[in-house]
Amino acid sequence: MKRTHYCGALRLSHAGQTVTVCGWVQRARDLGGLVFIDLRDREGIVQCIFDSENPLSGEAAHARSEWCLAVTGTVRERTNKNLTIPTGEVEIEAAELRVLSRAQTPPFEIEADTKANELLRLEYRYLDLRRPVLQKNLMIRHRALQTVRRYLDAEGFYEIETPMLTASTPEGSRDYLVPSRLHRGKFYALPQSPQQYKQLLMVAGVDKYFQLARCARDEDLRADRQPDFTQIDMEMSFVGMEDIYTVSEGMIADLFGAFGISVPLPLPRLTYREAMDRYGSDKPDTRFGFELKDLTDLTRGCGFAVFESAKSVRCIVVGHEFTRRETDALTDFIKGLGLKGLAWHKAESSSFGKFLSGDALGRLCEHAGFAPGSTLFAVAGDDERLVKTSLGALRLECARRLNLLDPDVYHFLWITEFPMFEYSEEEGRYVAQHHLFTAPMDEDVPLLSQKDLSQVRSKAYDMVCNGYEIGGGSIRIHDAVLQARVFDLLGLSKEDADLRFGHMLKAFSYGVPPHGGIAFGFDRVAMLLCRTANIRDVIAFPKTQSAAEPMTGCPVTVERKQLDELGIRLGD
Repeated sequence: MKRTHYCGALRLSHAGQTVTVCGWVQRARDLGGLVFIDLRDREGIVQCIFDSENPLSGEAAHARSEWCLAVTGTVRERTNKNLTIPTGEVEIEAAELRVLSRAQTPPFEIEADTKANELLRLEYRYLDLRRPVLQKNLMIRHRALQTVRRYLDAEGFYEIETPMLTASTPEGSRDYLVPSRLHRGKFYALPQSPQQYKQLLMVAGVDKYFQLARCARDEDLRADRQPDFTQIDMEMSFVGMEDIYTVSEGMIADLFGAFGISVPLPLPRLTYREAMDRYGSDKPDTRFGFELKDLTDLTRGCGFAVFESAKSVRCIVVGHEFTRRETDALTDFIKGLGLKGLAWHKAESSSFGKFLSGDALGRLCEHAGFAPGSTLFAVAGDDERLVKTSLGALRLECARRLNLLDPDVYHFLWITEFPMFEYSEEEGRYVAQHHLFTAPMDEDVPLLSQKDLSQVRSKAYDMVCNGYEIGGGSIRIHDAVLQARVFDLLGLSKEDADLRFGHMLKAFSYGVPPHGGIAFGFDRVAMLLCRTANIRDVIAFPKTQSAAEPMTGCPVTVERKQLDELGIRLGD
């Protein structure tokens, strides 16, 4: 009984043909000698019928959910059609049945809208993956990968694999360390990205490299992040930022176009400063408005002490009149982000209007763009960044509550000119916001001589879609003198630089081309294509938010013998 067709592939055009299908029992119905079995595989479901005169009907009546069967029979037109499924006009009149394997009763029903707890579904992920919605996600992911490969191949890129066991790089996120048995007391690290290797490939003259790279970072998780993930990793020689933008935009337009989603090019661009000022985020969701407005100067001498004493006062106007209960909930939301409270104003009521002097309220409302039927929310504080990011988070929360986050709408844009450095209070020094090999904007190189490095912009860029950072990269430093200067500004001595990056510096002494690149978070791209907000929905075997895998139980303890071989002793 060799399979001839997928269950979901049969149509009226197959009527009269003898076919063999294989799959799992979605549902079995015994109607007094007339047995119907809905058989499911990755392509869909088809109805198989065993009439009362068929000697197989008795055996078919014993079939249960998720049994694995093979059925041979003749395709015929259904009398009672089911037009909700592609195979609903046909059925298979069974002539042969083979039970390939029986199944226990599943811990949850294998259906699209299962109510089963996600932790239970992850424990039985192989059953969860039988659900059509996840089968479809895996198909989309596969097609997307092939589209990317074809596009980059046509653009002249070489696909090259880089090592999975690398040297640890303390800068950035935490590494997953791998102890070496042959070199006791020494460790490899799983790659956070192929960054150094792909730059060395540019030194090697590869010119255009890409890789569907598996990477790992030991960091706190959230809905759009996993400890191990896939990047579309790219690097190019003899290029500037515009070249990176052009290739990246073309790839994204080609990829989303393969799924019927039009991406108008060129993509809009915002500098990092503009994004923070207008949206309170460096990955803004621009599917809706509610842009931030600066009220700081307007509120000087306004009569409201909370505004007058703050170094920064900003607001958003939301086109909806929230109830008092809703504003109280949003106030709690803002307090949870570290601010003391939330001021609000509506046409008929206000939490601060009565404290303002003269026509201050009118000027404030006019500047903010307030209109009847809207709600103005304002926050104040001395930490300007906290004010912006908190209001940006409130903007997004309001959009969620008003159901404005349409998954069928895609807004792409570039965020450019990121700060090159940020000050770490914990370390008491400036650290690289991107990585140590990111180049500064040409016009900002003189600013490297100043004590305050916060104004130095870098040639770093992110592509953003619907509030997700889906790709990020930069033009790299290729001048040895400038690189040494950046190391020094970051507190890295020549000895430390040689110890950690000596291989890079040595390679760069042999003629390094100007180069740059970008890496796209492929799992996040797949999330957008599959219209889900949960990254676990597009990964075959994902981890939970505690970086555990319920199915295999990892991470797990290992035998003492294994630890002894590695020279590792566990503490209390």
